[in-house]
Amino acid sequence: MTTYEYQAILPRQSGRYTVFAFCARAADVLSFAQIDRIGRREDGSLRGFQRPQVAAHIREIRAYLEGEDAVLPNSVVVAFTRGVNVARDGAMARIRIDAADGPVAFVVDGQQRLSALADLPHKDFEVFVSGILCENEEELRKQFILINNTRPLPKPLIYELLPTVDGLPNRLSSRSDAAALVERLNYDEASSLHGQIKQHTNPTGVLQDTHMQKLIMASLSDGALRELAATDDGTERSFQLISNFFAAVQIVFAEAWVGHKPRTSRLVHGVGVIAMGYVMEYLHAARAAFATEDFCPALESLRGVTAWTSGTWEFGEDNQRPWNGLQCVPGDYMELSQYLLSTLKGIRSGQMVRR
Repeated sequence: MTTYEYQAILPRQSGRYTVFAFCARAADVLSFAQIDRIGRREDGSLRGFQRPQVAAHIREIRAYLEGEDAVLPNSVVVAFTRGVNVARDGAMARIRIDAADGPVAFVVDGQQRLSALADLPHKDFEVFVSGILCENEEELRKQFILINNTRPLPKPLIYELLPTVDGLPNRLSSRSDAAALVERLNYDEASSLHGQIKQHTNPTGVLQDTHMQKLIMASLSDGALRELAATDDGTERSFQLISNFFAAVQIVFAEAWVGHKPRTSRLVHGVGVIAMGYVMEYLHAARAAFATEDFCPALESLRGVTAWTSGTWEFGEDNQRPWNGLQCVPGDYMELSQYLLSTLKGIRSGQMVRR
């Protein structure tokens, strides 16, 4: 069957969007709507938006639904970008879905429930379907973010989608520029961090994307990136600054970077990444450092006072911390950044800071 017709209700909601609700067999929903999981195309561009399946959660839902008295009152949210006709009749409508050429809708919410229903023996199980008409895929992603942002979806997934969507609330759009820069740092082959940032579409990465975003957002708020953003080629220079700095970090501290994970090196841990962001800011502002070779000499000066993978951080006479005792919390990364900056300033003036 490739054409589906349903009697639906049309609630009074947005004047811009058409929304409706109807009942349909779960098997039919899976025929006219697809679950588009987030990933990357060969050119690095984003495709899809849904998180991966959660196998344990699906098993729990399936175990419940296999019972004779199982009910599923929560609706599945489906967005249509084509292939649907809505014939209004007051508060009611006749919905006609043409899926002759394949699925014409995307599941926005309820993917785990539908996945659990896919293999159930009783194929006539019906679910509530809430439908919304979207103009294009960008609008669909926007609705996905807004609908799911109040649910416990992984924040990194939401953040990775942000650069593809316009017109979001300020609390989300303010992170969009940072997310876009992180995306380029991760997928541009010219980046020193290419493939090293952990995202939903790059789960093998080491650096957590939200930590890189925190570094970038702080700089965009009151740092080097804020100044660069005001120039004609600000986006490109912002990318180059961060890429060049972390190229220098990887050269100088190769033994604490290459082959390490956050549990084995505090340099690739959130506390180190964010603290090194303050080092980048200082060196760019105080020494006009921009190219990789500009950063290397100052970073070399820190080699003898850091404890990225072993030893003890000597923050003061009565303040020693084991190398792995620092966590990615404001108190720790601010203490680490102040320690590194005071050391750099002491070296620069020719007077080593006493430790």
